[in-house]
Amino acid sequence: MGKEHRLAERRQNIIGVLTEAGHLSVTDLSARFDVSEVTIRQDLQALSEQGLLQRTRGGALSINAMPEFSFDVRQHQQATEKARIGQAAAELVHYGDTIFLDASTTAQAMIPHLKRLSELTIVTNSLRVAMSLLDAAHIHVLMPGGSLRRTSISLVGQPQCDFLEGVHLEIGFFGARGISVAEGLTDAGLEEVRMKRSMVERCRRIVGVLDSRKWGKVSASTFADLEQVDIIITDRDAPPTLVSQVKNHHVDVILV
Repeated sequence: MGKEHRLAERRQNIIGVLTEAGHLSVTDLSARFDVSEVTIRQDLQALSEQGLLQRTRGGALSINAMPEFSFDVRQHQQATEKARIGQAAAELVHYGDTIFLDASTTAQAMIPHLKRLSELTIVTNSLRVAMSLLDAAHIHVLMPGGSLRRTSISLVGQPQCDFLEGVHLEIGFFGARGISVAEGLTDAGLEEVRMKRSMVERCRRIVGVLDSRKWGKVSASTFADLEQVDIIITDRDAPPTLVSQVKNHHVDVILV
């Protein structure tokens, strides 16, 4: 791993731990990342100049974390846009596919449309998705084990390797709390991110489903670089400049 890569990774991780903790001192960050306090101060200064955190006396304060509301609250935010995104995303799924749905409210919006398909297998870590499919006996639902994350009503952690052995996922649909050219798709909660990263590696195609509020935002950690993403489905209010930049990274952006 090159020096520049290690630097970028450490600074991204600094953003992540700050988002989780809210505020940390230089001493705390130095101990966490096993580097000198001088190095941490340089990291914080660089991240502050990029507008990714706020320097404080002896530490730093996260300014990137959007409030993480409960699933029920989030489900009613941008509901019309999420409904359109969910319908467009479901149109990418075909008879006999095996797909992954994460625990985002936007992926949840796909369910009414997916129920019309038969011979479908859905892998999900979302308890809400699983419950919504109880009346769809023609859809096979697989859930990896993990720990309960109450905010997202999901199972998180590293999926069991034997659980997914031999399972070929055609498409994975992922919500995100942020999308940017530099950081790709980001989310809060390190366990949630670990789950998503693991599923991204197992899907042949990656589809991001997120409304226009998420563009230009950066959350705790990256779970998919733009190079890993095939399609982004979003609403028409997405900022045109950022949309063009993402398209330049060979990502198909669908506006609905």
